[in-house]
Amino acid sequence: MDRILGIDYGRKRVGVAVSDPLRIFASALETVHSAKIIDYLKKYAQEQRIERFVVGYPMNLNGVPSEAAADVDVFLKQLKKHFPDIPVTLEDERFTSVLAHRAMIDGGMKKMDRRDKAAVDKVSAALILQTYLDREKPAT
Repeated sequence: MDRILGIDYGRKRVGVAVSDPLRIFASALETVHSAKIIDYLKKYAQEQRIERFVVGYPMNLNGVPSEAAADVDVFLKQLKKHFPDIPVTLEDERFTSVLAHRAMIDGGMKKMDRRDKAAVDKVSAALILQTYLDREKPAT
């Protein structure tokens, strides 16, 4: 089955998460250096079919894109250039880092491990993707 990838793009690192085949839950997958993310995604796409990218979009509390949105906009252009047939959905990423830290604490992760920014990035990507999956679940 096709997968949905969640992406938390940052200037230095990119957190990547993936949906399960039934699109019920998101799992943290990897943290990749920003300069290597397109190559990583190309390799992943050779091994798994990607149905959609869900990219975290940085917003201020007032709903206006934050300063970091400019970096994400550049990434989005690259993503569309290299993967023109895969749709991209933007997901508000306000508070995902805070929620990622909370999830890591609740999961019993030690304080030293929580300081690993790469771990925070991939957990943030999973939270971004999970928000999308929860909203897109068919009504039962």
